[in-house]
Amino acid sequence: MNMNWSKKIVMLAMGMFLSLLVATGQELNCTFTINSDQVQGSNKSVFTTLQNSISEFINNRKWTELSFEQEEKIECTISMIVKKVENDLFTAELQVQSRRPVYNASYTTTLLNFRDNDIVFPYKEFDVLEFNENMVTSNLTAILTYYVYLILGYDMDTYSRLGGSPYFRAAEQLVASAQTLDMPGWRAFESTRNRYALINNLNDEAFQKFRSYQYEYHRLGLDEMTRNVVNARAKISDGLPLLREANRARPSAVIITTFLDAKTDEIINIFKKATEEEKKSVIEVLTDVNPTQSERYETIMK
Repeated sequence: MNMNWSKKIVMLAMGMFLSLLVATGQELNCTFTINSDQVQGSNKSVFTTLQNSISEFINNRKWTELSFEQEEKIECTISMIVKKVENDLFTAELQVQSRRPVYNASYTTTLLNFRDNDIVFPYKEFDVLEFNENMVTSNLTAILTYYVYLILGYDMDTYSRLGGSPYFRAAEQLVASAQTLDMPGWRAFESTRNRYALINNLNDEAFQKFRSYQYEYHRLGLDEMTRNVVNARAKISDGLPLLREANRARPSAVIITTFLDAKTDEIINIFKKATEEEKKSVIEVLTDVNPTQSERYETIMK
């Protein structure tokens, strides 16, 4: 195991206990893009300005007390599709993806793949993007900060069991503070797939075993593939019933659909070379959780 990889695993496993360390580097390497094709008008410079401002806000801000070297930064992509702009009020969608490298391989695995259709915010060109944890006044920076916390939490969960909890709690506190903004995406019962619903699932006791499985899946499964593919695959297979258990506790919960959005193709590819028993077990679990995709899961047998 190389030194950089070892350092990151130890650092993330210790999580918030490293808060006394002096921070030297930002945590994210995020590619942020804006697509404004649906917006009519000649003033396209506002989108370029906004894209640059958001990129700087995400990548240049220190979000934790942890110290990240350049090669240890979390890779992520956030794409904004602007639907309309009226009187400086933007209506958009956001696609958020984050990845992490698999040990001793060129492969990167997707951790988060989430689409947010409730993006509404006021913005004038050259507005300064600011965020105050004690008083949330900007819906745009609140949304961006929420997804940064999610990206951090999802990443940390894969290096230590429930290692992302501090960041998921921070996101939950942000959701509570954002209730005063009177903007969509933050409230219960608006949707079963909004920001409130996802962070509520992530902090729900009913999903703690499933969240803990993220460590089994990534550190004891994917990261061990090059060393012993049979044992690594078994680790992933053994934990998959937790997916069914969580789904039965909270049917169609967004945390489950989000996991499947990120992992279905990967799971199919992993188990195409498994034993017949493993294949049948995996297909049974996935079909039970999401029967609408049963034909897709059956491709494991081919």
